[in-house]
Amino acid sequence: MGWAETLLLYGALIGGFLVGGVLIGATIGIVGIVGVTLAAGTRLWPTFGDIIWNTATSFTLVAIPLFVLMGEIILRSGLARRFYGGVADLLRGVPGALAHTNIVGCAAFSALAGSTVATAMTVGTVAVPEMRRRGYGDLLTLGSLTGGGCLGILIPPSIPMIVYASITQTSVLAIFMAGILPGLLLALTFVIYIAMRVLLQPELAPTGPEEEEAPRSRLKGLRDCLPVAILITAVIGSMYFGIVTPTEAAGFGCLLALVLGLLYRDLGLRALTEALRNAVVTSCVVMFITIFAQFLSFAVVTSGVSRGLSGALADAGIGPFAFFCLLILIYVAVGMFIDGLSIMLLTVPVLFPVFEVMGYDAVWMGVVLVLLIELGALTPPMGLNLFAVQSISKAPLGVIGRSSMPYAVIILGFCLLMYAVPQIALLMPDLLRH
Repeated sequence: MGWAETLLLYGALIGGFLVGGVLIGATIGIVGIVGVTLAAGTRLWPTFGDIIWNTATSFTLVAIPLFVLMGEIILRSGLARRFYGGVADLLRGVPGALAHTNIVGCAAFSALAGSTVATAMTVGTVAVPEMRRRGYGDLLTLGSLTGGGCLGILIPPSIPMIVYASITQTSVLAIFMAGILPGLLLALTFVIYIAMRVLLQPELAPTGPEEEEAPRSRLKGLRDCLPVAILITAVIGSMYFGIVTPTEAAGFGCLLALVLGLLYRDLGLRALTEALRNAVVTSCVVMFITIFAQFLSFAVVTSGVSRGLSGALADAGIGPFAFFCLLILIYVAVGMFIDGLSIMLLTVPVLFPVFEVMGYDAVWMGVVLVLLIELGALTPPMGLNLFAVQSISKAPLGVIGRSSMPYAVIILGFCLLMYAVPQIALLMPDLLRH
């Protein structure tokens, strides 16, 4: 069987299993086993045991449960609510202040949670009732949460970035650093869009803030923002200056988050137990899918699919930019039906050799794929951010989708900007190397 027929068979099996309701992790694993069996019979089956062991004991992947736990402690300790209130106080008097607060809050929590949905839900739980009480329109409120939540996997730490680094054998630290500047620039773009939207449609945001309370509120806001700012600086700064590895930074972040939660007396035994439980559940799901994704990766290499696809594209004369545009279309289409992490685990083993043939930098490509995954989180019917915000706001999914579309367009434009100016992602890793 040739590589093209094998690739079609993989696609048909994956589509059939998913339509039949099989879990994505099991689907990937079954297809991987079938692929290896077709290519080499049963003689390579013992290798599956080695894959399970090597993946489960990977020092790189140990960072995932630690970063998840750090985020859970922050979310359940009251520091999240305190930080959001502090940012709102600092932005008091700015037109559409709470919408801007959503973006800033999401950008900050993306450096703690490492998850798009967790970021959107954390900020949204506080923001939706408060913004409705103050008279903000849902079109402004809900879009700022779904769009801002996308920053959750772009600004490090990021679970998809760790998984990508594990699959491609790329430096986790380099990819983390590569995500910082694009994440901040994308957040700034969202803020500019909100400012223009409020200027053009002032009825979406209330006017007349309590200016007489501003000096006192801003001082209080600064105090409330300080703990989270210290945690973010300590975790990312310690990695950047080479003091700790990403995995060690995750452990250090957990300890610091626990200390801050106890100091502010917001972290009780029940909240800590829930944080531990959720961290275990989330980490098990991620590791389950990741292990079986390695099965698929092994099958792709064994069957020669990646080599054949790379050669076919090279022979067809498809240029790097044309392939980049095709890649965007593929990820937008697939993102309508599959969650972001699963998309990465399904596609990277097949496409990474093609990226190398096209001359794409592996670190830069990791950031681009995260951006495309973010785009999928905003596109129905599978856009997880849409459902996350709907569960909080109880607003119609159509309204949430309409409010999210401008942010999807911004992300799409930002992907093209990244292609035109790759140093947006590569500047920080280059500085790190020097």
